[in-house]
Amino acid sequence: MIVPNRTPAFYTWAVALVAALFFLPFLGGVHLFDWDEINFAEAAREMLALKDYLRVYINYEPFWEKPPFFFWLQALSMKAFGVGEYAARFPNAVCGILTVVLLFRLGVRLRSVRFGLLWAGAYLGSTLPFLYFKSGIIDPWFNLFIFLGLYHFILHYWKKESLPGIELARSAWWHLFWAGFFIGMGMLTKGPVALLIAGLTMAVYWVHQRFRLYVGVPQVLFFLLASLIVGAAWLGLETWKNGPWFVREFFTYQYRLFSTPDAGHKGFPGYHLAVLALGCFPASVFAARSFFKMPAEPSAHLADLRRWMKFLFWVVVVLFSIVESKIVHYSSMAYFPLTFLAASVIEKIWDGELPFARWMKVTLWSIAGLTAVLCIVVPILGMHPELLRDLIADPFGQANLDAQVHWSGWEVLPGLVVMAVLALFFFWKKRERTGRAFSVLFIGNAVFVLLALIFYIKRVEGYSQRAAVEFFQSKAEEDCYIITHGYKSYAHLFYAAKRPVTDPRSYDKDLLLQGDAGKPVYVVCRIHRADELRAWPQLEEIGSKNGFVFFQRRP
Repeated sequence: MIVPNRTPAFYTWAVALVAALFFLPFLGGVHLFDWDEINFAEAAREMLALKDYLRVYINYEPFWEKPPFFFWLQALSMKAFGVGEYAARFPNAVCGILTVVLLFRLGVRLRSVRFGLLWAGAYLGSTLPFLYFKSGIIDPWFNLFIFLGLYHFILHYWKKESLPGIELARSAWWHLFWAGFFIGMGMLTKGPVALLIAGLTMAVYWVHQRFRLYVGVPQVLFFLLASLIVGAAWLGLETWKNGPWFVREFFTYQYRLFSTPDAGHKGFPGYHLAVLALGCFPASVFAARSFFKMPAEPSAHLADLRRWMKFLFWVVVVLFSIVESKIVHYSSMAYFPLTFLAASVIEKIWDGELPFARWMKVTLWSIAGLTAVLCIVVPILGMHPELLRDLIADPFGQANLDAQVHWSGWEVLPGLVVMAVLALFFFWKKRERTGRAFSVLFIGNAVFVLLALIFYIKRVEGYSQRAAVEFFQSKAEEDCYIITHGYKSYAHLFYAAKRPVTDPRSYDKDLLLQGDAGKPVYVVCRIHRADELRAWPQLEEIGSKNGFVFFQRRP
């Protein structure tokens, strides 16, 4: 909602405050989730334990899958707040505040205060973008760096072409340097895919220009040099200090990531479009309209920016639809162009240049209604788990339902909120209070997501992993070995606070189970693999809970 006679600075602080109120609370209210959240937090914890900030480790072995920047942020956070869930997620909360403030400021610069508020509101108030700022995964910072790199590259092009409609005080080379710098930071955060996404988007624009070299060869080389100096600086230091082995393994993994599916992460070709359509509600409903004929933009730079955003959106969707592994956050870079396009459509609706079409209304009600139904059904199933047992064939999944998770019935509240939000939105929209309507829609959906996290996420974690995590925590002060059998996990490393390895033989599972381990060994498995361990006479079964079975081998 726009308040009369207020400066952009007032809105900047207001946007920052709202974002902080949403993103900073409740970060530590639930255990980190296997794999990614615990994996990344454990890498940061081991940085602190080893005091080695150049190389990334997991289980005190070199971990070549990710560059170190995000782990540096988490390590700093753990220095400030202590090792735990809040510290692991705090960097992304900061990223969320920076992102929505940045989008507001860019919207003001490119168009108007109103557009800035719409863009920031669409990002803040859409489900998955909001959710990721409450997580401990790498992608929010990675996506922000790529977006900033492309943004400065676009400004470079506009300055070079003297595009009318926008005044740029800095030189084209200045923007080109920052374009390379931010892409390099993306590479330092998650790897060369940052340069790949940016390069493919630029290549699509080149095809649109009918293969005209809209950026000269010297500029391209300068951009690449700037990005590689930043992105490859860590690899250079690593090679200088430890030799080429780590770097070779890093690039081998990056290739494998794109060419083969991770176990359990396959999906259908339209997977990412479906994720974006449902996960970026309600912005996705309005963004969909932008891919059809739109009213002309009032200036050349706005028309060009809309073109760039469409190209970026489709590059992300197509690229990660081709990639064999289908994981929800792979397409999260598309949140930036999607919310920009949504804000553009909303502004056209606001000005009467586009109709608020019937299909938009039906889609909004349909997705909100489906969400509300789920919010009603889930607590009912939680209070009556016997309704699910016959539908679950997996013994581990059936045993998960034995968890003592309390459902009060108040968990339906988020579903009621999302329906109330939509009802208020249509109420104000019908009375032509468009600003108030869209404020209610996006802020209300943010409230819904926050309530859903509070009411559901801890309960879901209670079924899926809490029994194992609590067991690991109970051994954090004991000098022992803890391993898992038959499933992959990082939880035993983080929550049992594994100490730096002094005896490399401790990586030998056969030695831990049969040889002279020298101290207690605990083995955790899932219920359907327990008989394999029961056959080992040296292992003593000491308990089981919610699908996890715990064994001990005394020294």
